[in-house]
Amino acid sequence: MTPVSKLLLAAFAVLTLGAASPAGPHTQQFPIWPGAAPGGEHATAKEEVIERRKSPDALRDRIVRGVVTPTLVVFRPDRPNGSAILMAPGGGYEWVVMDKEGYEAAELFAARGVTVFVMSYRLPHEGWAAGPDVALQDSQRALRLIRGRAAEFGIDPRRLGVMGFSAGGHVAGELTLAWDKPVYVPVDATDTLSARPDFSVLMYPVGTMKPPFVHARSRKSLLGGSPSAQQLAAYSLEDQARPDAPPVLIVHAADDDSVPVENALALFDALRAKKVPAELHVFEEGGHGFGLRFAVGKPVAAWPEITLKWMERRGFMSAAR
Repeated sequence: MTPVSKLLLAAFAVLTLGAASPAGPHTQQFPIWPGAAPGGEHATAKEEVIERRKSPDALRDRIVRGVVTPTLVVFRPDRPNGSAILMAPGGGYEWVVMDKEGYEAAELFAARGVTVFVMSYRLPHEGWAAGPDVALQDSQRALRLIRGRAAEFGIDPRRLGVMGFSAGGHVAGELTLAWDKPVYVPVDATDTLSARPDFSVLMYPVGTMKPPFVHARSRKSLLGGSPSAQQLAAYSLEDQARPDAPPVLIVHAADDDSVPVENALALFDALRAKKVPAELHVFEEGGHGFGLRFAVGKPVAAWPEITLKWMERRGFMSAAR
């Protein structure tokens, strides 16, 4: 059994009991914005947490709908190594899947010394003034906030990355490629800091907004029912590739019937064309949304070890302090 497999099983043992939550012993929670999130004058969001698990002994499966107060839940290692990840769960831009694509992976990476910040972010179809840029507002502010508090958390501000799953992969991809897009008015000194991640890990990401490989549900929630050609290009990750992007790791399954693997292939090709350091791993099977719990017993279960080795190889990991 690999070290990551052992950590995965240990994390599941904790998660089954529901202990890996914002109330867990190694976590803390704080809002991304110092007051109300910007542009909420006409927002329709009403925040609620919904538990989707069918029995008390099953793994927790919480989603957050109608995010009003974007929040970071921090998973702090016993022995931090200075590396950090801002993590964006998926949910098709309809909700945020906190356990399956947030807290579970956060536990595993924290066990390897990485400080992980799981983000709940606002959703673009709920009347926020920024529209499709509302999650980018939250992720830019979140990364700046983490960078500004790096000393407090024992983080090297030059080893701060982003990781996203599914539609959260689009959130992370937007931050990776549009970290300097002016999407909100600065509110304090934190907003003078760079929002550029030092590295990016995109897990089965929603990438393109264009047919035939678009994830239609995410596009509708992001851009509405009749987006223009200009909008499709502006929010397709492959069209945003730029030579000064940070190193990117992409993981996808070839049999993903929800977000086709062509999303990953197109983005990888675009990054390579811009000479961005990029690495792509495509597994034959794994489907969509495998995270940790649905990767068990499959080759795709290797993705955390692949990610950690990639981070180490690129200099984003160091010995625990």
